[in-house]
Amino acid sequence: MNLLYVNDRPGQYPESWYAATATALDRFAALKGEQRADICVIGAGYTGLSAALHLAEAGLDVVLLEAQRVGFGASGRNGGQLGSGQRMAQDSLEKLVGFEDAARLWELAEDAKDLVKSLVKRHEIDCHLKPGLMHGCFSAHEVAHEHAYVAHLNSRYGYDQITALDHDAAQAICPSPAYVGGSLDMGAGHLHPLGFALGLARAAAAAGVRIYENSLVHDIQPGQNPVVRTDHGRVTCDHVILACNGYLGGLERKVAARVMPINNFIIATEPLGDAAAKVLTRDVAVADSKFVVNYFRLSHDKRLLFGGGESYGYRFPKDIIATVSKPMLQIYPHLRDVEVDYAWGGTLAITMKRMPYLARLAPNILTASGYSGHGVGTATHAGKLMAQAIGGEAAGFDTMARVPAPAFPGGVRMRAPLLALAMTWYAMRDRLGV
Repeated sequence: MNLLYVNDRPGQYPESWYAATATALDRFAALKGEQRADICVIGAGYTGLSAALHLAEAGLDVVLLEAQRVGFGASGRNGGQLGSGQRMAQDSLEKLVGFEDAARLWELAEDAKDLVKSLVKRHEIDCHLKPGLMHGCFSAHEVAHEHAYVAHLNSRYGYDQITALDHDAAQAICPSPAYVGGSLDMGAGHLHPLGFALGLARAAAAAGVRIYENSLVHDIQPGQNPVVRTDHGRVTCDHVILACNGYLGGLERKVAARVMPINNFIIATEPLGDAAAKVLTRDVAVADSKFVVNYFRLSHDKRLLFGGGESYGYRFPKDIIATVSKPMLQIYPHLRDVEVDYAWGGTLAITMKRMPYLARLAPNILTASGYSGHGVGTATHAGKLMAQAIGGEAAGFDTMARVPAPAFPGGVRMRAPLLALAMTWYAMRDRLGV
């Protein structure tokens, strides 16, 4: 099953609110014939676009190959949340890698947020970037844990842009009967994800990157000068960057063993107008404490963009609206009669530790993927880290690559059924409030 095509039409963006509201790019041609480049980047999401842009700005000749359209995958479909830190919490990272490397990982994550903000500003990317991300909790126990974590970030890392929210403070921002407290991080933010991806593509093309769409890579021949092959062309280069994330398929088995695709879904309601204040009183995004996370925000035209729901097969459910409306109505029962104008799915990728997998597959072949729902900043930054590593500045890349990245149990064939069993268990815990 090729996830590039099983749920989507070749060469077409999904019928999402993002695709309907982004400033479109003209199509790039498909690769045909022989090309020579310093670097061949495979995958035109945040990782590949950022890597290509930074390499081109450093004076290197870059070819960027995309099987579908730029920003086609998770980069153009996600919840648009630019979170702080890594996907794994800092106190957990301290136990996994020690405080010294955990502190480095925190600084890299801060660099990731700054990078997104600076790229938006420098390239005048129209993506409605706004500050603010609230974390919502469902129980007093969860609130106590969240407030302790806020204190940990304040005292151990000197991070003062996050504050604890008690019940009244949380309700003042997010008037949902479900949440009893949480935190608010004004150093984090949210944006229009496809708008950001297309802005990166415009900047990369302007910097001289040769972008080819509808150019599925089916083979990488390693060596001193790797050869990357598509159906109608090939690129001979000095370095390869693999940036495919959930759409890797069978291109690289070492990565596939550690980075697994999963699907997620979002709906966009009709514009809520003045009633938007009954959803959020401030223009911030929200993610909550469930294992199957609910994440949402208001769009710039006052729609509720709500992501969530359970689906453990690789084909999208027949009724995405029903899949996502169920958790949405648990958070906002009063929206039962609101119309849903858009519904779409997408494929992201996770790892066992929920930390991205960065690795050198060969001295001149680098990979980064597996952002586990934390990719807006982390994927963009991973692209820059790989560009820097190729240029001889590998400290950041090496720090990320040191994080343990075990293979999923069961191998490539059995990992998905085993994960489905585990996710079903955790989803049941969510429903029981355990």
